Amino acid sequence: MPKQKTKRAAMKRFTITGTGKIKRSQANKRHILTKKTQKRKNQLGKSALVSSADYPRTIKLLQA
Repeated sequence: MPKQKTKRAAMKRFTITGTGKIKRSQANKRHILTKKTQKRKNQLGKSALVSSADYPRTIKLLQA
């Protein structure tokens, strides 16, 4: 029986921290930036953590 492969798309989008949390980048910073405020654009540049509701599904993609 072959081993399960890790989803490569998920590996490119998420990183696991030392404490086991999953870090992700935020959406809505690719285009149509003129109507967004500078404060909003700066905040979107920072990384965020995956929510507890999505954590089990995300960890399954990464550890497959």
